Amino acid sequence: MKRIILLFAVLALAGCSHKAPLIGISGSSMPGGGTSLNINYSQAISKAGGVPVIIPTVSSREEADAILAMLDGIVFSGGEDIDPSYYGEEMWNETVMVDTVRDVSDVFLARAALDSKKPILAICRGEQLMNVVLGGSLYQDLDTQKPGNVGHSGTTHKILAEPGSLLSQLYGTDSLEVNSTHHQAVKKVAPGLKVTAYSNDGLVEAYEGDNLIAVQFHPEKFVRAGDNKWLELFKVFIKKARG
Repeated sequence: MKRIILLFAVLALAGCSHKAPLIGISGSSMPGGGTSLNINYSQAISKAGGVPVIIPTVSSREEADAILAMLDGIVFSGGEDIDPSYYGEEMWNETVMVDTVRDVSDVFLARAALDSKKPILAICRGEQLMNVVLGGSLYQDLDTQKPGNVGHSGTTHKILAEPGSLLSQLYGTDSLEVNSTHHQAVKKVAPGLKVTAYSNDGLVEAYEGDNLIAVQFHPEKFVRAGDNKWLELFKVFIKKARG
């Protein structure tokens, strides 16, 4: 609870005079307590004009609502697999690695974020999380459940953006090269979501929903590497957070 109070203090001080929107970013839980997050996310938000705030794991909807009330938007970052019990399945095999503390926290935060109507950017695990929270399901292990895929773990591959989607508006509908570091993916798409990009093997690479942009790949890694083309995605998100 002390870390939640500390976060409130930081947000309150920042909110007194901030002009740039405050953007919360979810992280992984650490053994023994604490929260960890790859610096790529916060740097991308900063470069796009936002103020990044790492969110500690929460254990109740009350905490999640209080945090969302002080933010202008939220990023759900990549990381561990989501416990398949959240979408009514048992673990497929030994490749499924979950973080129970983070699952509880992220589900509370996701529901609070959806109810708040504030902008959400969901990346990799974040894309999978939002699909699950909204009623969808996942491939738990692509190599065994979808053999012959283009290769999604530690590789790059092409995706095709759907006409009229945000990705097509920013980058066109020609094939885009994206990074790929996941072994799970969206299977059943949740009601109300519009798929906006696929890989050549038919897997969902992006979708949009009310106040929600989700991608399976990692644009923040491109930004960290100096590819400012992908910074535009974060700028659109920050613009939405400004209101």
